[in-house]
Amino acid sequence: TYDVCELCPGPNLNMIVGANGTGKSSIVCAICLGLAGKPSFIGRADKVGLFVKQGCLKGVVEIELFQKPDNITITREIQVVNNASAWFINKKPTTLKTVEEQIAALNIQVDNLCQFLPQDKVGEFAKLSKVELLEATEKSIGPPEMYQFHCELKNFREKERELEVNVNIIETESGDCRDISVTKFNNLCRDKTNSLEKMRQRVERYKQDVERYHERKRHIDLIEMLERKRPWVEYESVRKQHEEVKQSRDQAKEQLKNLKEMQSPVTKKIQETEEYFKSLDMKIRDKAAEIKDISQKCKQKQDALDLKDKQIEEINQALRMKKDEEMDRQRKIHNTHKIIEDWENELKTMAVCENLQPQTDAVNNELKKIQEERANIDSDISDLKIEKMNQEREKKRIIDRLEQLSNIMNMKEETLKGRFQDTHSALMWLRKNRDKFKKTVCEPMMLEINMKDNMHAKYVENHISANDMRAFVFESQEDMEMRDRQKLRVNAVCAPAESCAESLPLRPIEELHRYGFFSYLRELFDAPCPVMSYLCSHYRVHDVPVGTEKTRNMIERVIQESKLRQIYTTEEKYIVKVSAYTKLTFSTNSSLRAAQFLINSVDTEERRQLENQQKNINNTLKSLDMHLTTLFEKQKQLEHRDNELRQQKKELLERGNRRRQLESKIGVKYDSLRQLEQDAIDLEKESQQANVKIKEINIQKARLVTELMHLIKKCVSLNIFKADLALQSTTVAAEKNRLELEYKESSIQLRAAEQQFRELDDRKRVLTENCKELLKKARQVCKLGPEEHPPKEFQTAFQDLPNTLEEIDASLNEEKTRASCFTGLNASVVEEYNKQTQEIQELTEYLEEKKNELDKYKQNISQVKERWLNPLKKLVEQINEKFSNFFGSMQCVGEVDLHVENEEEYDKYGIRIRVKFHSNTELHELTPYHQSGGEKSVS
Repeated sequence: TYDVCELCPGPNLNMIVGANGTGKSSIVCAICLGLAGKPSFIGRADKVGLFVKQGCLKGVVEIELFQKPDNITITREIQVVNNASAWFINKKPTTLKTVEEQIAALNIQVDNLCQFLPQDKVGEFAKLSKVELLEATEKSIGPPEMYQFHCELKNFREKERELEVNVNIIETESGDCRDISVTKFNNLCRDKTNSLEKMRQRVERYKQDVERYHERKRHIDLIEMLERKRPWVEYESVRKQHEEVKQSRDQAKEQLKNLKEMQSPVTKKIQETEEYFKSLDMKIRDKAAEIKDISQKCKQKQDALDLKDKQIEEINQALRMKKDEEMDRQRKIHNTHKIIEDWENELKTMAVCENLQPQTDAVNNELKKIQEERANIDSDISDLKIEKMNQEREKKRIIDRLEQLSNIMNMKEETLKGRFQDTHSALMWLRKNRDKFKKTVCEPMMLEINMKDNMHAKYVENHISANDMRAFVFESQEDMEMRDRQKLRVNAVCAPAESCAESLPLRPIEELHRYGFFSYLRELFDAPCPVMSYLCSHYRVHDVPVGTEKTRNMIERVIQESKLRQIYTTEEKYIVKVSAYTKLTFSTNSSLRAAQFLINSVDTEERRQLENQQKNINNTLKSLDMHLTTLFEKQKQLEHRDNELRQQKKELLERGNRRRQLESKIGVKYDSLRQLEQDAIDLEKESQQANVKIKEINIQKARLVTELMHLIKKCVSLNIFKADLALQSTTVAAEKNRLELEYKESSIQLRAAEQQFRELDDRKRVLTENCKELLKKARQVCKLGPEEHPPKEFQTAFQDLPNTLEEIDASLNEEKTRASCFTGLNASVVEEYNKQTQEIQELTEYLEEKKNELDKYKQNISQVKERWLNPLKKLVEQINEKFSNFFGSMQCVGEVDLHVENEEEYDKYGIRIRVKFHSNTELHELTPYHQSGGEKSVS
């Protein structure tokens, strides 16, 4: 009915009443199950899961019990699925056993119908016998010791019956049982006592001879035992040595086995690593050859593309020249027509001829010079244009290459963005706000540092901390404060005020070549001056050498002789320190981590060369433009002078008598005009032919570009794969070196263990032979077979004897001397004495035991009975008084009394309930059959 219900009863709750369906049983079931009761105590279901509300998977009962000084809270969680329960005391997990102990300590008995009576168990209460009702009453409301006393009385009575039977008590029909038991027992004790006294007198006469006989026998037995033990002690001494050696040998054998087992997988792993390393090396060489081949093909394709561009330019140049030639022809035709027209007009109006030949020759000579000069200028202009075109093509190639290098920088920036978002955000802000800083601010070192060879990136990254690798480098402390004002959460360092970028190492690298060193760290990369200055000052990159495998193989000598403090080999970093106290040198080494930030470094030398080339080309183009401008200006001046001279020549011809000459010239001009008209160029046809050639060349270029892009992609993928193989090779080489070092150390331990095992095994073999001989001798002394062990009596006797050979020999001499002093003794006297003594002891013990037991049980029964019966009678009287009052209030009669058939039969005591519900009936005992269901419930 209810999802959640909380009940807070007072301290005297003894009944729950209510209409049907209001939840009485819910409260009763919760009390029973929450106090570690079983479902069978309630009589409704056999599984705890059935008490949880339908549709729910879990039910919880929480009960708080009064207890001094602090209350106790018991919680039970019931799972419907598996009928499992989880218990908690004061919210802490516990076990069912602990909960039951807590419940029992508070005298709570949910299985006792006299203390906890569910509605469905009323019929079972009525079925209880008088004896069961008494026990339930004692448990529920009696003192804790009442039920215990009752149980003791029943046990004592049972033992008393057994004792009366043992002493042959025969109960008569008319006499008192307890008096007869005492009388019979006393008569039997008197007869046994008389026999005991007679036996004691006989034994006293044999005592002295028996003592002397036993004294001699003890000495002889001790001598025999000492003689038997002596070879065993000798054997045991050697056996212990053998066991110690055997144990040491077994330990050495186990250690040797373990070392061999440990070394076997290492050897196998070294071989596997060696093979894997060789395969990786072979793959790297194959990939390098393939990359070289593809690079050569790329260069060939690029050269072919350049050639095609040159061919197109030549075609365009030829077309332009055709156009210029045609325009020049048209201009000449036009000029020729005009000249002919002018001359013909002159012929019509010609005056008297003058002698103007010298002036005319002078003008012609100057015209000739100007034409030659103009031809030279035209040739120079054409050459300069071709040179300019070549320079612009080279400039485009350099710009494309610089863009490729910029893409590598973008990759580094993406790496920075992916791993250090705050640093990347600060970088973007810096690039937009450089004007806010007084001095140069360098970007994070991982962007500024450019490796000359990517294979050396691991040395630099292992030397510079990760925090500094993503740090900005400032040239002034004041600029660094800008970072704090902008609240930029990035690392930053300040370069030294005095630059250290050009600091010299303590010794030239040539002095270290004999140790395998090939360079200092500073020479492996390029960086801006502030960054390099900081690294030289803080990390001393100018004085940390990098070595090869040769360095690693002679590292101890390098450390001792070179006095270097930091050393790099192919795969390891060594740090050397000198103790301030002992002046001893010690070193630590660690494997190099694979590079993460600098492996995509730009070739700064190439970039610098390209930038210089671009700058030179720009200067060259500027110079060419200026030269062309000068030539165009000069060409314009010459053309102007040419026109002036022609005008002068024309004026001179006009002034002379030149009819014949004019007519001749006019004829020549007509011939020239006809020739010019015959030499006409079809520009449209020439243009179409040029376009066809260019289209064909462009198709070839597209094919070449496609092939080139495919080769570049393949080259990039091969480079990536090669880099991955190189990283794998580096990792495998480090693992191989580590395994070889482990194998070398384990081999030394293995040889030492084998030597120790052989020595111990030889010693064990010698001790084994000695043990066998001594054991055979010891068995012969004790008269034992080859596989027999000393009997138990020997072992017991050996424990009391000396444990060393010296003590045993001394005891043998002493005991032999003592035994020789006893003579004339007979063994039959000892046998009779022992027989009589045994009978006396048995009879004495029997009489004493029976008497004590009977007295003890009588006393216990009397004491326990008094402590049990008096409180029980008072308790029953209190129950009867209240029971009678309750029934009287209902106009009925009810009594409760202690039912006793025989006062000595404590297991038959019981509580009898008698009730009368009708005035015309007698009091009847409450039974399962006589009263109705309602009368039983009321009772």
